[in-house]
Amino acid sequence: MNNINNLTIEQEFKLAIYKQKIYKLNDTNTKKHLIAILKQMMIKDNIIKYFIKNSTP
Repeated sequence: MNNINNLTIEQEFKLAIYKQKIYKLNDTNTKKHLIAILKQMMIKDNIIKYFIKNSTP
């Protein structure tokens, strides 16, 4: 349970790739991508909440 917030090797690799791509972006593109990612994270949270809410009998 202590490792619940740690990333897997695959996630660390993906993060390194994203970091390389992000450093190449200018400020405007970075802001657009950040907003898009935040929106996707909120949608993911909503989906998880929906399934948790509707999974109980």
